[in-house]
Amino acid sequence: MAIRFLLLLSLAWSACVAAAPDVLRGAGSSAAQPVYAAWAAAYAATHGTVLEYDPAGSGAGIKKLLAAEVDFGASDLVPDAAALQGRDIVVVPTAVTGAVPVINLPGLRGALRLDGATLAEIFAGRIRRWDDAAIRRLNPGLTLPERAIERVVRSDSSGTTWNFADYLAKLSPRWRAEFGVAARFDWGEGVIAAKGSGGVAEAVARTPGAIGYVDYNYVVRHGLQAVTLQNRDGAFVQAGTDGFAAALSASPWPRSGDFTATLTDQPGARSWPITMGTFILVPRHGGGDGVRRALAFFTWAYLHGDELIRSSHFVRLPDRVQAKAFRSLAAVTDANGTPIGFGGLAR
Repeated sequence: MAIRFLLLLSLAWSACVAAAPDVLRGAGSSAAQPVYAAWAAAYAATHGTVLEYDPAGSGAGIKKLLAAEVDFGASDLVPDAAALQGRDIVVVPTAVTGAVPVINLPGLRGALRLDGATLAEIFAGRIRRWDDAAIRRLNPGLTLPERAIERVVRSDSSGTTWNFADYLAKLSPRWRAEFGVAARFDWGEGVIAAKGSGGVAEAVARTPGAIGYVDYNYVVRHGLQAVTLQNRDGAFVQAGTDGFAAALSASPWPRSGDFTATLTDQPGARSWPITMGTFILVPRHGGGDGVRRALAFFTWAYLHGDELIRSSHFVRLPDRVQAKAFRSLAAVTDANGTPIGFGGLAR
């Protein structure tokens, strides 16, 4: 009887193992997590592959990929050679979104207007109160509170921080000289540091007087107050996919297919000034089953994920950029040096 029970248990375990879904492991950008989750739910329903994604921040995603802890990394910036430690890594964009300054000012009647120079002074800690003269000049019709400004920033290495700083550096020579552009800063004392876009969103929501910056999807998800920003053409615009698409159209991306240039501070009356791309990274050579699953997943997303991009409040890539991404992914090889290719991947 005991032998029969063990045999049945063994057969049951074998059946469970055989039925277990393939798992695709990724980590990185917290900004991209919502669209990857939407793609993953639809993909699992038709292909059976489950995505396990850790929104640990762009810097952590790159480190986890280089340590072979995940099948793909995700970042909101194209990392430089030093960050990739000399490794041959393929970097391709997946979607376009935007970083948005968000505030918590209870009782404010109307949208708060800011420009890049004033925003830089706020995050540098030099403008410390909401009724500062610089903010009043931009908002003559608003009654601003006599309240201290509470800065909420990212504690982790973040592509959202990098794009936010890239924008501030373009608009503020003082920021460019003192802070520059980086994925992580030593903000010093007097800030609230939070991990991930979700952590920043939650900290802003619970802190009256706060200002932070998050990806647009988190603005929608948490119902946050978004700042209206002045763009390069002098227009004050609200964050949203129309503004991201306008900035993308004005950039070199659609004309050349080159996605290495940042999308911040693009011309155009409707352009959102802190538009940014989000990217994935996979090893170019020696990829195993995990890399094959990653290529299959993102190939399917390029071909079938447009509606999910829109419903997740992202913007799809221009056709020329997608074509360049396909060419880059086609060069990825398996452990034998054979190109994995796209045969059977885009079902």
